[in-house]
Amino acid sequence: MFLIIFLLVHLSINLCLLRNDDGEWFNAAAHFMGTNYIVKIFEVILISTFIIHIVLGVILQLENWMARPQRYSVANKTQTSFFSKYMIYTGIIVGIFLGIHFMNFYFIKLGFVESDMMLPGGEPDFYKIARQLFANPVYSVLYIVLIIGLGFHLNHAFQAGFQSLGINHPVYTPIIKKVSTIYSIIIVIGFCIIPLYFLMFV
Repeated sequence: MFLIIFLLVHLSINLCLLRNDDGEWFNAAAHFMGTNYIVKIFEVILISTFIIHIVLGVILQLENWMARPQRYSVANKTQTSFFSKYMIYTGIIVGIFLGIHFMNFYFIKLGFVESDMMLPGGEPDFYKIARQLFANPVYSVLYIVLIIGLGFHLNHAFQAGFQSLGINHPVYTPIIKKVSTIYSIIIVIGFCIIPLYFLMFV
């Protein structure tokens, strides 16, 4: 649930890229996120949450495979949703997205990766970095594909989060599923608007 909320915060910051202010708002947000001590504490919590989430997801999938090492010759009909069955694969897509994202932004912020696009104060100009990346059609198409994969992963994760909290009720569960789908669509559209904007209008 923490990661789901973080996505909305991250999207709201990324949408600053669409402002016609030469990156003033976006770089200001990036500066705040990179220097505020409270944000830095949450950053450690966030990364730790990511790692725990990935490790537990892999362990759970391995346990499921080991419980039934020989696949059924005929697909069994269960109530398990499509998204639930393939969470490990959509999770791999999310992992690929994170790897690319870290290389192009987070590792630059940490100084692990060098960039020749710098602000006068010596900080990376993340607006220009993002603009250059999204101006590349290959990168933008890959970004959109990976974000759609994230949307599928998110759709089930939202529902599973509430189920893990014990909220599984004939009345509430259908509502949660609808909210989950709407939320996932909003997140996907929101992130996809950004590369499309740079490809078409910049």
